[in-house]
Amino acid sequence: MATDPVRVGIVGAGANTRSRHIPGFREIDGVEVLGVVNRSSGSTEKVAAEFGIPRTYQNFQALLEDADIDAVMIGTWPNMHCDVTCAALEAGKHVLTEARMARDAAEARRMHDTSAARPELVAQIVPSPFGLVEHAYLDELIDGGFLGEFRELVVIGATDGFCDTSAPLHWRQERELSGLNVLALGILHETAIRWAPRPERVFAQMSIMEPKYAPSPVTGSDDVSVADSVQILTQLEGGGRGLYHLGGLNRFGPGHQIHMYGSRGTIRLEITPEERLLIGQAGDSALREVEVPSEKRGGWRVEAEFIGAIRGEESVRFTDFATGVHYMEFTEAVHRSASENHPIDLPLTDAS
Repeated sequence: MATDPVRVGIVGAGANTRSRHIPGFREIDGVEVLGVVNRSSGSTEKVAAEFGIPRTYQNFQALLEDADIDAVMIGTWPNMHCDVTCAALEAGKHVLTEARMARDAAEARRMHDTSAARPELVAQIVPSPFGLVEHAYLDELIDGGFLGEFRELVVIGATDGFCDTSAPLHWRQERELSGLNVLALGILHETAIRWAPRPERVFAQMSIMEPKYAPSPVTGSDDVSVADSVQILTQLEGGGRGLYHLGGLNRFGPGHQIHMYGSRGTIRLEITPEERLLIGQAGDSALREVEVPSEKRGGWRVEAEFIGAIRGEESVRFTDFATGVHYMEFTEAVHRSASENHPIDLPLTDAS
């Protein structure tokens, strides 16, 4: 029922958790953010004071032992997602975890298997926010045959986000914290497969072009262990092909974009630096920018979807653990292909 109380505990109150998730939960009737634990006792107390959260804990295990907590929001770095998710599910808590789902496919499968063993509990991954506004409209276009036969997918994530080597090393540049995902690969791929066929084979190369940054204030490391330049070729279900270009050192790069090319038409979603949707079909003189009709516009409702699923009012669409396992297998296949210099088939057969 819509009035059923749901008490949420926060494990890791990072930037997204503070800016989106805690405010999102507080807007829902009958939902209380009851407790929080952060990386240090000082930051835990600070978050609790900022948002008026009544309970604090010394570690995430203590939060999970609190019988008053119904659901857990995990806002940590990916290195903790698997352990906290599995422990929370085993403690009988519903789970919403930040993306990336985990560090690698084995961790993702462990999370999925733990969730599958407890089907009465909701398990959700914070989705890519890209394309949520356009999702229903694009679904309708593609299902209606706008593209025709799907031929090519082009995914671009070329930015200058890591050009400043005097900046402290970011957690996304440390494999131990971030896992095998690189740059915006996971978030863009998750977005693209909402409409495009999934890849069956991956052939990739990657490199680290800027190996040193200022030391991380958290780990003290100054060594980059995650690639900052990635190129990928894919073979898609149904015979189409894909091309991915990811880079973190691309001055004046095009940003984040997803292009879909078919026998009848083209769809181009430009995500950054400015969100635009452009479409065109055979006979048009050029792509034209379109506005999504108001009745078809989607948007961010992650917290509402999570609570709605707990209350039995809806199912998780963005993003369930099965989808998370797929994109984690894809990012691992990219890593393996680049490391071994040969194509990798999907789904992986040895991810666990």
